Amino acid sequence: MKRILILALLSITILSCNQNKKNTSMNNDLKGNPFLKESTLPYHAPDFTKIKNKDFKPALLEAMKQQSEAIKKIVKNSKQPTFDNTILALEKSKEMLDRVSNVFNSLTAANTNDTLKKVQTEISPLEAKHFDEIYLNNKLFSKVKAIYDTRNNLKLDGESLKLADYYYKKFVAAGANLSDENKTKLKDINTELATLSTKFNQTLLEANAATTIEIHDVKKLAGMSKSQIANIKDKTKENTWLLTITNTTQQSQLQYLENREVRKQLFEAGWSRTNGGKYNTKGLVTKMVELRAQKAKLLGFKNYASWRLQNTMAKTPEAVLDLFAKLVPASTAKAHKEAEEIQRMIKKEGQNFKLEPWDWNFYAEKVRKAKYNLDESEIKPYFELHNVLEKGVFFAATKLYGITFKKRTDIPTYQKDVITYELFNEDGTPLGLFYADYYARPSKSGGAWMDNFVTQSTLYNKKPVIYNVMNIAKPAEGEPTLLNFDEVETMFHEFGHALHGFFASQHYPSISGTSVSRDFVEFPSQFNEHWALYPEVLKNYALNYKDGSKIPETLIKKIKNASTFNQGYSLTEVLAASNLDMLWHTINTDTKIKDVNQFENKALNSVHLLVKEVPTRYRSTYFAHIFAGGYSAGYYSYLWTEVLSDDAYQYFEEHNGLTRENGQRFRDMVLSRGNTLELEKMYEEFRGSAPKIEPMIKARGLN
Repeated sequence: MKRILILALLSITILSCNQNKKNTSMNNDLKGNPFLKESTLPYHAPDFTKIKNKDFKPALLEAMKQQSEAIKKIVKNSKQPTFDNTILALEKSKEMLDRVSNVFNSLTAANTNDTLKKVQTEISPLEAKHFDEIYLNNKLFSKVKAIYDTRNNLKLDGESLKLADYYYKKFVAAGANLSDENKTKLKDINTELATLSTKFNQTLLEANAATTIEIHDVKKLAGMSKSQIANIKDKTKENTWLLTITNTTQQSQLQYLENREVRKQLFEAGWSRTNGGKYNTKGLVTKMVELRAQKAKLLGFKNYASWRLQNTMAKTPEAVLDLFAKLVPASTAKAHKEAEEIQRMIKKEGQNFKLEPWDWNFYAEKVRKAKYNLDESEIKPYFELHNVLEKGVFFAATKLYGITFKKRTDIPTYQKDVITYELFNEDGTPLGLFYADYYARPSKSGGAWMDNFVTQSTLYNKKPVIYNVMNIAKPAEGEPTLLNFDEVETMFHEFGHALHGFFASQHYPSISGTSVSRDFVEFPSQFNEHWALYPEVLKNYALNYKDGSKIPETLIKKIKNASTFNQGYSLTEVLAASNLDMLWHTINTDTKIKDVNQFENKALNSVHLLVKEVPTRYRSTYFAHIFAGGYSAGYYSYLWTEVLSDDAYQYFEEHNGLTRENGQRFRDMVLSRGNTLELEKMYEEFRGSAPKIEPMIKARGLN
């Protein structure tokens, strides 16, 4: 996932009362602040030896002040608006703000603490006010519009034209054409939404950390390995082991636990984590969707999804729902067949209970073993984390794009488990800096994502500094980190995002690299997943951690034969979450939500995705993507871009696969282009035709 939540580019409004006193305090707080100047580390990477929690708030205040002053200069300029004194000046106004917020956002997501949470809470309701002051500024918009209206007569280069288009559309989407009265209403809505979103995010993080199942009899953990059991031992209590949860509905431990009651307890704990009690988010969900519907109406749209999708590839929620409708019948039919197979396995083992969600992963693993003679414990020894990264992910990137990697131990990181690499082009020139943060911890949000510490741009002569984050369980001391294949694919996925950022070659940071619409940004990442099973790549990284032996051909064949196994379940749970997101955001202001769970069940039932054995991947009350991130009315993008990624991979298959020639073409025509072209045109120029859905259907085994 490209972490688009980016906590909005944080901001705060400085009140006029006691102005002199507050400014003095702020100046004292800024003394020695590391964000006042560019870092002197390679690539301007953040210097975590100097950055302290107390630095963020005053730095954000100063960054907001600098941007506000820059905006005032643009507005007060009496000269005729030009690209340089308006669009370029607007682009430059956020330089310090980007520098501070990029680091702040990374820490609040990947390594937060009480101090950072407090700053986040204080700033989030005010950040919206700052950006509203920019994008709802009548005089500023009139200048932006003047450039946009005359852009074809200004002899601008293609990228400058795109930047002018980008800002104009951003102003319009933000409500620049509204009346003053409606702008005031919109500002209030934006402020409240910012507060609610931050509250949702922090409540969910606290709920995830607090939701643990205490086990006092180790026999109840039968099925888990000795290493897994050792890793969850509560060191503060005798005979106590803690089962914890991750962000999704299903929990990874469920495929191992033989004790059905423990499985049920763990599943239900995750399912109900934010559905009542101390960490109840139902009120937050209801209020947010109602406010979003009001916002859409103010902006002249029939619902929030229609507003959000106006500048995407999909364009309308109807187009998204049409794609879903094509996938649901085949997906649920396959899921039902899979459920029947699992039920037969339950009966075969002498059990007479009916399949429930907490049974699926445990018995699906048994079915896979019986059907394909493939046991996950058989393949995990070949998927050691560092081998997957360096001999798999990096190896594929070298074969395709010619880039090389060098581990850096002299670059400070924000947490001791983070590792750093420098990247180089084929000709040896520097490409950028990469941070890998893979282990789960209580201070980290669930899921996996990519983002930038430093965004590429020739305007500032900046090369990218990028990080990937995952949530892999850290093994006991001295034990290897062995991945399941889902985690292997996720590592390839997130590095696909990183490549999109590393290969950026734009002048302006606002349209650089991954700064594209949500239903395109997941395309390079999902495309990169394909190389995880590519024979040449797989044989290079799938090495037994004990003796270094290569994965045998018989096991590779088993993995490939099983590649479409459980895809009915996998696709159905994602379709459920994607539809749920879209249906929450196609309500109008007349819709009254009495109960979140009732709405959720009714919504899923309306699209034939209320399948008891296959619960939605994210329940509304812990759907962080859409209520605490940038994917509101955008979670569909994973499926939308899966169509693109499978179709693009077919191009590679038609043209000799993993070759430098193919990689260079993909880099030149897609990965390096950022948001400089219409995305449909960009894809079609690469592929030679519009994307087709058939490769995805085939890859999922639905045909």
